[in-house]
Amino acid sequence: MNPLNPTPTKSQLKLRTADFSNLSEALDYAAKGSSGFNFYDGRGQLRTVLPYAKLKEDSQTLAKRLLGLKLQRGSRIAIIAETHPDFPRFFFACQYAGYTPVPLPASIHLGGHKAYVEQLRGLLVKSQAAVAMAPIEFQSYLLEATDGLNLQLVGAPQTFDELTEQDVELCPLQPEETAYLQYTSGSTLFPRGVMVSGAAVMHNLSGIVKYGLKVRDGDRCISWLPYYHDMGLVGFVLAPLAAQLSVDYLSTRDFAMRPRLWLSLMTKNRGTISFGPPFGYELCTRRVRREETDQFDLSSWRIAGVGAETIRADVLEAFSEKMAPFGFDDKAFVASYGMAECSLAISFSQLDQGAIVDEIDAEFLAERHEALPVSALSPQDRQNCRIKKLVNCGAPLPGHEIVIRDEQGQILPDRKCGIIHVQGPSVMCGYFDDPEATAKVLSDDGWLNTGDIGYMDQGTLVITGREKDMIIINGRNIWPQDLEFHAEQQPEVRPGDASAISVPAKDGSETAVMVVQYRETDNGKRRELSKNLTRIIKEELGIDCTIELVSAHTLPRTSSGKLSRAGTQRDYLRRQKEQRKLAVKPLFKEQTTGEDSSDLPLASAGQRHAH
Repeated sequence: MNPLNPTPTKSQLKLRTADFSNLSEALDYAAKGSSGFNFYDGRGQLRTVLPYAKLKEDSQTLAKRLLGLKLQRGSRIAIIAETHPDFPRFFFACQYAGYTPVPLPASIHLGGHKAYVEQLRGLLVKSQAAVAMAPIEFQSYLLEATDGLNLQLVGAPQTFDELTEQDVELCPLQPEETAYLQYTSGSTLFPRGVMVSGAAVMHNLSGIVKYGLKVRDGDRCISWLPYYHDMGLVGFVLAPLAAQLSVDYLSTRDFAMRPRLWLSLMTKNRGTISFGPPFGYELCTRRVRREETDQFDLSSWRIAGVGAETIRADVLEAFSEKMAPFGFDDKAFVASYGMAECSLAISFSQLDQGAIVDEIDAEFLAERHEALPVSALSPQDRQNCRIKKLVNCGAPLPGHEIVIRDEQGQILPDRKCGIIHVQGPSVMCGYFDDPEATAKVLSDDGWLNTGDIGYMDQGTLVITGREKDMIIINGRNIWPQDLEFHAEQQPEVRPGDASAISVPAKDGSETAVMVVQYRETDNGKRRELSKNLTRIIKEELGIDCTIELVSAHTLPRTSSGKLSRAGTQRDYLRRQKEQRKLAVKPLFKEQTTGEDSSDLPLASAGQRHAH
C-alpha cells in the first residue's frame, strides 16, 4: 500500500486555495484529483489510505442512508472524533445530507472512565443531538452516556451502514447554515457549542491556505492533532482538503506515547506543513538524542506552526537547537493566534521569519500594563530588570480587525495591554442555544471579546495571557504561565504538571497557589521541592505562593488536554474544605483520581488560545 500523492499534479487538477462556497463543494473538487488522507498506526506503518474521490463517494452514500432517518434539516449528529477514516466520512455525510456534525472528544484518559462518560453525556445534552456515532472501541462509553436520553439512533459505523440508502437528491448545507458545532475546550468555562457557519469557515480556510500558509504545489501535511479540537479539525482536515493537499495522520495518543513518530513521518514522507502546541515540540526535544543524525531529515519542513497555548520562546529555541543537525531551519517556525469562536485562525506571523520574540520589562508590564521593550532601557536598568520574552503572533488575516480595549471598552494604543477584540467574516454566529453567553462576548456590531489579553505592535499581535486566569496580587497582574514556567524548569517536574491559580484570602485579597503533580513519595524530597519553588517564585516574581504537591493524574484537563485552571481552583478549594473539616493540616496533600489517565497533556489550538 502506498500513501497518496502530496497534491494533484497540474495535469490532473488546477490547485485552488479554498475558494469554494461550502465544504461539500470543496470535497467535490478535491475528489477530481489524486490526493487524500493517509492514516498511520503506532509503529509508523501506513494503515489506511482514503483518497478524496473515495471519501466523496462514501460520504454521499452514507448521507442517503442518514436521510432515511427523516431528521429535520440542521439536526445535530454527534461523532466521537477518533483519528480514523470513519470520522471524515461521517462529517462530510452530514454536509451532503444537510445535518450538523458535532465532533466529540475521543480521549478516555483525560479524566478516567466516569469523567469521560459524564463529559460525553453533558455534550450530547447541550448539543441536543438526535443521533450519535462512536467507533467500536468507544461504543460502550457512548451507550453509557446516552442511556435514557432517547436519541433516535446510537451506534457504531456498521449500524449506520446497514441503513437503507434513499433514492433522493442531496441538498448540502449552504453557506448561511451551521456547518458544524465546535465545542470549546472549557479551560475557564463549561464547554460551549460554537456555531460555525459555512461562510465563516470557508472564509477562514481561504485565509489560512492563501495568506497564512501560502500553500503551493508539492506541499504535504503531517498531523497528530485531535479531530475534536479546532486546530486538528479546521487546520488539518478541512484546510488541506480545501487546498487539495494530502495529509498523513498519527493519532494523538500514539504521538504522546512516541513523539519521535512525528519526526519520523516528516522524514519519511517529506512533510512540509505541520503544527503543534509548544508542549509537542518540547516532548520531541526531550526524546531525541543529538547523535541520531542518521534517523531524521527535517529539511523539507517549511512551516512548523505553533499554537494552541501560550508560546514559550525557550521551548522553540531548544527544539531548533536540538533539531538543527537534522536539517531543521528555525525560520520555519510560524506563530499564530486563533480560537474556535473565529473558526480557527485570527492572525499569522510572516513565513520564513521564524519566531519573532519581544523582550520586555516584566515588572513594568505587571505594574503599568504596558510592554516596555528592554532595548529602550539604559544599560544599568536593563541589567537589573526581569526580562519577559513574548512571541509575536503576527497580523490578522485579510478582512479581520483586531483592537485592544481596556475594561471600560476604550481602544488602547500600541504596546498597551488589554483585552483582545476581533471582528471579521470568520467570527461565529454565536453559542448554540445560549443567547446569554453569546451576548457576553459578541456585540451587536460583530465584535468578539476573546477574553485573551495582549497588545498590538505596529499591526501585529502579542499575547500575554487569559483574562480569567489572571492572578492579581496587591494590584499587580501575575500571569499563571510565569509561575508554571519556574516549576517546569525543575528536573522533577514534567511539562504540563503545574497549574497556577489564585484563591481568595481571609481578608478578601487574592493569594497565589500552584498545584504541582509530583511522583516522588519521599517526604524529604517533597519538602525540598516545595521549599525550592517557594524561594524561586519569591526571588523571581516577588510574591508569596502556596505550593501544593499532589500525585499524578490529579490536575483536571479540558477535552483537548489543556490544563483547566478553573478546575484546579475548584478542586483545590474542595480539598481545603475537607481538610478544615478534619482539622488536619498535613505537610503535603495527596489526591488521586482512582482512574487510569495519561501522563501527557494532549492539547492542541485552540479555543481561546494564543497560537
